[in-house]
Amino acid sequence: MSGEMKNYALELKDIHKTFNPGTINEKVALNGLDLQLEEGDFVTIIGGNGAGKSTMLNAIAGVWPVDHGSIIIGGTDVTSLPEHRRAKFLGRVFQDPMTGTAATMSIEENMALAARRGKGRTLKWGVTKPEREQYREHLKMLNLGLEDRLTTKVGLLSGGQRQAVTLLMASLQKPDLLLLDEHTAALDPKTAAKVLELSDEIIRENHLTAMMVTHNMKDAISHGNRLIMMHEGRIIYDVRGEEKKSLHVSDLMTKFEEVSGSEFANDRMILS
Repeated sequence: MSGEMKNYALELKDIHKTFNPGTINEKVALNGLDLQLEEGDFVTIIGGNGAGKSTMLNAIAGVWPVDHGSIIIGGTDVTSLPEHRRAKFLGRVFQDPMTGTAATMSIEENMALAARRGKGRTLKWGVTKPEREQYREHLKMLNLGLEDRLTTKVGLLSGGQRQAVTLLMASLQKPDLLLLDEHTAALDPKTAAKVLELSDEIIRENHLTAMMVTHNMKDAISHGNRLIMMHEGRIIYDVRGEEKKSLHVSDLMTKFEEVSGSEFANDRMILS
């Protein structure tokens, strides 16, 4: 590389975050975290409780400032930008299906809000016919029959349907980075599998760069092209490509015990 700087889709450099510093509740959440994502990477993230997985996504999204380090999305340093200024770079789906959508608004209104985010337009013009057609096409892809229910209030949908709509909304503007924070944890296994399949499809079709926190080791192995394991606020294992595909859950357990010197104590993660 003739001396030029490589632009990563995401770069986290030496990120530190401690909650309640100097008090009895002090908690070091991120401890010198470094990570580079290539464009098009789909990274699954695992680790025990309190490993820093969601804290890392919150740091990227700007939910609160980090104590030290820098966050660079697609070559833009966003470290000092507040959450609402980072929104244009990011799509995000949370664990709770209620979080990503406005329950009292219709499917098409929710989608219009997502499509116009950061464009300074409100909904006062209503949803135009071309927009409606576009949303219908997007919804068809879900195979949930929602394309015929554009005016249904989102609050009337099931958890799985809501997460599917949230996924679409999060990807409508083709964000630089899609953050999936245990987005299937609240769903039953069958619905969770469907939403994961949709996630794969949406990420692939839109050539998105994505990070998915999951407590399910099998899912972490079978989705994405790269897997990272976190422990005590930093990355202790990073595997990709063919090596990742041939992993078994037992390998991850062994790896965790090796690098952390302790047994993997999160039953929920092992059993799911």
